[in-house]
Amino acid sequence: MEKINRSLNKLANTNQFQQRYEKLKQEIFENEQVRLFMNANSSTVTKEMIDKNLGKLYEFTSQSNKCDKCPSLDGCINMMQGYYPKLVVQGKALNLHYEVCPRKLAEDEKRKREKLIRSLYVPKDILKASIEDFTQTDNENKRLSVLSKAMSFIMEYEPSKRQKGLYIYGKFGVGKTYLLGAIANELAKRQISSLIVYVPDYLRELKGSIGDNTVNEKIEMVKTAPILMLDDIGAESMTSWGRDEVFGPILQFRMLENLPTFFTSNFDLNGLENHLTFSQRGEKEEVKAARVLERIQYLAEPVKLDGVNRRR
Repeated sequence: MEKINRSLNKLANTNQFQQRYEKLKQEIFENEQVRLFMNANSSTVTKEMIDKNLGKLYEFTSQSNKCDKCPSLDGCINMMQGYYPKLVVQGKALNLHYEVCPRKLAEDEKRKREKLIRSLYVPKDILKASIEDFTQTDNENKRLSVLSKAMSFIMEYEPSKRQKGLYIYGKFGVGKTYLLGAIANELAKRQISSLIVYVPDYLRELKGSIGDNTVNEKIEMVKTAPILMLDDIGAESMTSWGRDEVFGPILQFRMLENLPTFFTSNFDLNGLENHLTFSQRGEKEEVKAARVLERIQYLAEPVKLDGVNRRR
């Protein structure tokens, strides 16, 4: 150990080392953040403290400060990804405290919001939808009415307060499902959870769950969601069971508990009523269909979404 120390002392005394050392100090003190820190703490920081903690100062200048040298969170150059160093005075020493950077804060907030949005059988890109993108694709201002109603719901929503959702209908590919995702994301920013369900696949899942006795559990999850979004109702092959044992109880519960519900469909309400009236067997059950439709009308305001088919 003594031999190593002697070797280091010899190295420190060489001209080459001294030149590198002085150049390093110069680079450190040319750093704007270091200069600001030194000016702010000029009455506290001594030359001795600087010399003893030059390594800390170098560590500070070599890293990104609040993402100024990083292309992205994944491309963070710092020792601790998503954290940036902050110079502090601790007693008679200089030290570094690592704080969360703006990009990590934004990413953490995004993940929190994503946890508030649950989905069943909905494409992942829909969960990234935004009101801004929905607005920007409205070149002919055909979506202003729907957007206005959606934003009114988002701004006025209060738990337990009776508030209608929207029954959004229109042609294929005009952005009905995307709008549901955008609404869900806006609600998540306000810490309000929602559940988006693609109806045809949900009904298929329920039929497959009859044998394992999980049907009631899966219906209960949808029934009790704080805000429910039923996507593409009417695209399923309607059965008496689906209409009367699934949709009927779900909508009845939500109506009694004042739980907001959104729907999307290619049918307007008259078309949906006709779809609900005829079962797979061709049975005509107008009263039962009318009962479901009455609940939908109680829960949601119909609004047409126009536009071009964006899937082509």
